[in-house]
Amino acid sequence: MKPVKATSEILAFKALNRDIDKTWVDWAVDMLMVGFDTENLTILAGESEPFNQFQMQELTDKVLAELQLDSSDKDQTIKNYTSYLIDKSFEGQLDNFNVLGILKDICIELGYKKYLYDFYSLYFAKDDLSYSENQWYWEGATRENIDKVISDYFRNWKTNCMAD
Repeated sequence: MKPVKATSEILAFKALNRDIDKTWVDWAVDMLMVGFDTENLTILAGESEPFNQFQMQELTDKVLAELQLDSSDKDQTIKNYTSYLIDKSFEGQLDNFNVLGILKDICIELGYKKYLYDFYSLYFAKDDLSYSENQWYWEGATRENIDKVISDYFRNWKTNCMAD
């Protein structure tokens, strides 16, 4: 039995020490629906706002331990989350610019990690091209081709990211 796809997002949130929110509860429900069943996962699935972050952090630690899900390798966890976000863009669930925005913010938060820096650059290239004919972040990117440049980069990253 495999965890639901959103597990990579949950593990990234944990690795980044994000507050627990409804996303976690929805994930717990999805996990229960595919057959995972632990005491603390069931408790998490039944939680509702407002969340006590101290209690929720403790609860989610227990859930992840029970399910043997590990986010201790932060870089690998973020790479998995990046792949998840790219998949969501390919499936039409997230706009490419939204994906770039999320990854740009994580890039900044993590001190401009090399494996995220191109997402940062593409975000600002696309942003500049939304109001100007010029951008200085991505060589060769223009208003006419920026969306293709982003899609091609996403495809290439998915193919090569785990080799880094």
